[in-house]
Amino acid sequence: MTTQRTQDDLGRPLPPSEFRAATEAIVANIERVIEGKTATIRLALAVMLAEGHLLIEDVPGVGKTKLAKSLARSIDCSVRRIQFTPDLLPSDVTGVSVYNQEVRDFEFKPGAVFANIVVGDEINRASPKTQSALLECMEERQVTVDGVTYPLQTPFMVVATQNPIEMEGTYPLPEAQRDRFTARIAMGYPDAKSELAMLDGHGAEDPVLDLLPVSDAGTVRRLIATVREVHAADAVRQYAVNLVTATRESPDLRLGASPRATLQLLRTGRAVAALDGRDYVLPDDLQSLAVPVLAHRIIPTAESQLSRRTTDAIVADIVRRLPVPTDRHRSPYDTRGQYDPGRR
Repeated sequence: MTTQRTQDDLGRPLPPSEFRAATEAIVANIERVIEGKTATIRLALAVMLAEGHLLIEDVPGVGKTKLAKSLARSIDCSVRRIQFTPDLLPSDVTGVSVYNQEVRDFEFKPGAVFANIVVGDEINRASPKTQSALLECMEERQVTVDGVTYPLQTPFMVVATQNPIEMEGTYPLPEAQRDRFTARIAMGYPDAKSELAMLDGHGAEDPVLDLLPVSDAGTVRRLIATVREVHAADAVRQYAVNLVTATRESPDLRLGASPRATLQLLRTGRAVAALDGRDYVLPDDLQSLAVPVLAHRIIPTAESQLSRRTTDAIVADIVRRLPVPTDRHRSPYDTRGQYDPGRR
């Protein structure tokens, strides 16, 4: 009953042509600001359509906040930004009950998380206590203050940026917090051509200010409903489980990925498949997502850290060694292009 009610709230799935037009419009709009990062932009959009949260980690000045703001401005919905600082309090994030003398009772003042898209800038500059204020809302889509639970809107997405923890004045995210982020991506430096185009387009003013919405919350809900309809065969689901299980059994790791990681890996795989114009997931989708979805959730052993092996490299090695389903390219359509359920 609960699942059906949630599906009804999202609305009807979009036809393939409308889905493609809507998603391509969002990607093209963001590309007006972020040059030469189409794959990164598509992954950020896939995380949104998978009903997840995105962590953008990289050195200062490569466009982390611009990507988060561009994604938010491309959709006509409620957006709030939180600038994480060492003196930020949990009540600034979730909200606080304030005594109203007129009605002689406490009145709830919503915090910044009461929005469709929450942009958290430099999340690891706040204390762990403040970071933990996001735990409930990111997992359960609700906020509890003074014993009262308040539901959040749909869609709801946290897009957080952070600098590497080696930077001064940063606090590492707790394991429980990292596990709630569906994917972690790095912007990386632009190539020479993109950087030259950036000098022309960003020289006079910030192009983010000129972005106009190309979608709205209602359309995003229907995009999410469309992604939920993407099929994942038994072999693909088993492959997702095998990938996550391999992280728990790896001698290079002292903490593997959680069952939540398995769920989010498959959900994001559905979103990537839909963005590629397919209504079925391939093991190749999961392979391409393994590093961004799993690497930030795991903890290497002391020996791996001493040998300077990154979690990205460990996950990539697991993907290379793990056997994939032999029919990974099998389509649910026959040679004439007709749909055949028996081929799934």
